[in-house]
Amino acid sequence: MPTDSTFKNFFSRKINFSAVILILLIFTFAFAMFFYYFKNTVYDYQLNIPEIGPGLLVDEYGSQPALSNPTFFSKVRANFTEQKANFIEADLSGMKLRLYENGEVIKEVPILSKGKEGSWWETPAGLYKIESKEKNHFSSFGKVYQPWSLQFQGNFFIHGWPYYPDGRPVRGDYSGGCIRLSSEDAKAVFDAVKLGTPVLVYEKDFSESDGFEYQRKPPDVTARNVFIADLKNNYVFFKKEENEVRPIASLAKLLTALVAAEYINLDKEITIKPNMIIPTSKPRLTAGESVRAFDLLYPLLLESSNEAAEAFTSYLGRNRFIEIMNKKAKSLGMENARLVDPAGREDENAGTAQDLFNLAKYLYANRSFVLKITTGKLNYSAYGSPSFTGLQNFNPLHDREDFIGGKIGKTTAAGETLLEIFEMEIQNTKRPIAVVLLGSENSEADAQKILDYIKNKRIIIDR
Repeated sequence: MPTDSTFKNFFSRKINFSAVILILLIFTFAFAMFFYYFKNTVYDYQLNIPEIGPGLLVDEYGSQPALSNPTFFSKVRANFTEQKANFIEADLSGMKLRLYENGEVIKEVPILSKGKEGSWWETPAGLYKIESKEKNHFSSFGKVYQPWSLQFQGNFFIHGWPYYPDGRPVRGDYSGGCIRLSSEDAKAVFDAVKLGTPVLVYEKDFSESDGFEYQRKPPDVTARNVFIADLKNNYVFFKKEENEVRPIASLAKLLTALVAAEYINLDKEITIKPNMIIPTSKPRLTAGESVRAFDLLYPLLLESSNEAAEAFTSYLGRNRFIEIMNKKAKSLGMENARLVDPAGREDENAGTAQDLFNLAKYLYANRSFVLKITTGKLNYSAYGSPSFTGLQNFNPLHDREDFIGGKIGKTTAAGETLLEIFEMEIQNTKRPIAVVLLGSENSEADAQKILDYIKNKRIIIDR
């Protein structure tokens, strides 16, 4: 049995100071991790949403243009409520944000602003999840503080009313594409949700049919795969082997531009490294220089720059960038698309004419700024003027007044490829017509033949 002298000898021993510090650090770290875990519990919701219709399937997080369809959106939301899920619904058409707990609405607040339709910052419909929570996030893009910020994808947040570092609130018409609530409502939502909570974003883009109908007589073209349709009412003028998977060549760069715009701050300077200098039609970059991400969009889309594509890819990491490209394609309904490099140089970059029509629809309805760059007429934007001068426009029909954007491509395996959109006047009504060609012997001649066919009004419109 210990004696008084035993305890006295124990407590009189000298303890190494470093050992004491180490023990304290271990206990501090353990406490911090314990606190963080219980303070920031991650809501790990497992998606269980069945296919509801042809091409309408939500099986992962990200932009989902199909959710612009009111019927489809309602079925997805109903599926969530039946599973008694906790989630956020952001209705950008009704400008309401609803908070669900166990499948029931527990709070509804007004959305005060959102990204302007067709702008660089349009908030895309889709299924996301809360990726981070910050009580007062500082936006490096807008140079403003965003109270009670909930990040749900890349540059997109749910937050309270932003203010400048000197305390001044931003104007009511200021928006960087985020979903803005009042600061009071934003705090309530912030306090109620956990990391990983699904965010269901809805905004109606267009009706399945707007009453404008056509009768058709197909034109004679050399392209192996064709899809010609009205982007607003989905009427198909002519299709030919539209579901055959074929190499798409440089049309892949349209997806590269989308990923860059949605996942990279376009004000960021990208340092050009030697591995980015690869064979391309018009060399524009020099190793060691720094170029704004925004400026790189111009050679990428106008001159089909392989260098610009590599620069974007290297910024996010090649594997991650290509993974995002494929996820983006799937979310747009490009079910057969497969991307293996950002420039479209490899023959494995493939898809169908139908896939590319779905891409055209998204560009027209949600990312029109990409199309405007491809016209060569966007000389000034929210990011200022582009730094590159003397760029050529490889789109052969870009001088047409009705050309509103698109891109061409060419490789030995793909032949000539084309995705272009024209706003054509048909019986005093302007309609957005998408022309998709794969495996063409002469894409310019084929496209011109199609446009002449429509212009000559060899169609009957039944109103």
